[in-house]
Amino acid sequence: MAGNKQAIEQIVKWLASWKTGTPQKRAILLYGPPGVGKTVISEALAREHGWDLVEINASDKRSGEILSKVAGLASTQGSLFTKGRLILLDEVDGINLREDHGAVEALNRMIKETHYPVVLTANDPWDQKIRSLRETCQLIELKRIGLRDGLPFIKKILDKENVRADEDAMRLLLEKNNGDLRSILNDLQILSSRGENITSKDVYWLSGRDRTENIFNVLRIVFNAKTVAYAKRALGVSDIEPDMLFQWIIENTPYQIVNPKELSTAMDALAIADLFYARTRRTQDWHLVSYAYDLMTAGVAISKKTPVTGWVPMKFPQRIMAMSRSRGVRELRKNIGLKIGSKCHVSSRRAVQQYLPVLGLMFEKSPEEFARSAEWLGAKAELEEYFSFGQMGTIESKKTPTPRKPTTKSRGKIRAKASGSLE
Repeated sequence: MAGNKQAIEQIVKWLASWKTGTPQKRAILLYGPPGVGKTVISEALAREHGWDLVEINASDKRSGEILSKVAGLASTQGSLFTKGRLILLDEVDGINLREDHGAVEALNRMIKETHYPVVLTANDPWDQKIRSLRETCQLIELKRIGLRDGLPFIKKILDKENVRADEDAMRLLLEKNNGDLRSILNDLQILSSRGENITSKDVYWLSGRDRTENIFNVLRIVFNAKTVAYAKRALGVSDIEPDMLFQWIIENTPYQIVNPKELSTAMDALAIADLFYARTRRTQDWHLVSYAYDLMTAGVAISKKTPVTGWVPMKFPQRIMAMSRSRGVRELRKNIGLKIGSKCHVSSRRAVQQYLPVLGLMFEKSPEEFARSAEWLGAKAELEEYFSFGQMGTIESKKTPTPRKPTTKSRGKIRAKASGSLE
């Protein structure tokens, strides 16, 4: 393995703890982007210790029943021919909760009962469906290789293969592949097949790979970038829409930038970016959106001067969560607006703004008049549902509010009202 010295030290320390008994964490979760060696490390550990390697790949079916049979038995039964066993569960974040029913529960149960070390790997450890596994395992991050470890590694490989390359070519190869070791080795194989000398021109003409990062790595780029160019790179490697990325950045900025003055500068940049977004939508002048992109990435990055101490988790945007919860209400309101608009010859937007409040008042004060109007509009069921449940929360909940116990004062008012003496 090249690079990730700190991670390897953590793994070695964890393995050593098995020699003195069963450690508190019986499994480790190796996480990081593709090509950093998560699976290779597991295979090297088993080979180095002379252990059997029991591997369940992402392509295998991984229902709770299958995992209980394969991994469960492997984790508790002894081995006839070797001194030990290592259990590898690859890409656990690829578990499909619908198809792999009961898989996460089976894994947690297996980890609690195992007599052997268990290694799990994941590209995205913060996936909500493997939350319980994060709590059960010791998390160890593997990062892409940098120049300090990458250049000697490439040179060592080339020396063994009797291939020469100048340092600029090796640097360009590392930069082009963004420290992805697997991709670097593949490119070296292609380049060396053309001759024994690799130049920067050869690397330059080598086609690049389309790469996308998960949202957490994209946010790390924004909040930890040291240059404007690197911060702007976040949009290029993100697989989500810029509008959505903006919501993620604005949600996490107060947690990632702790200095008040620096935070104020970053929020000013985001506020101006929001203005550019609004103006772009209003005028349809799309060249303006590039300013919003620069402000929400580079503008935030250059505002941060003081590093955050300790680990601060990224938070899901609250605005997106609120919109998701109210989606049923918004869709119902939209359908009502279309029906009213069609009947009254107005736009659906105007129908919602001007007609819906009147219908709401009728619903409360004059049920008979409301029923006649709703029937005429052809939206009686939708309007009743909207005014009964839609304004109290999501349509899906439809919970009846729990009646409060009357206080002494309110009980007195109720008795007075019943006797007709309440003013």
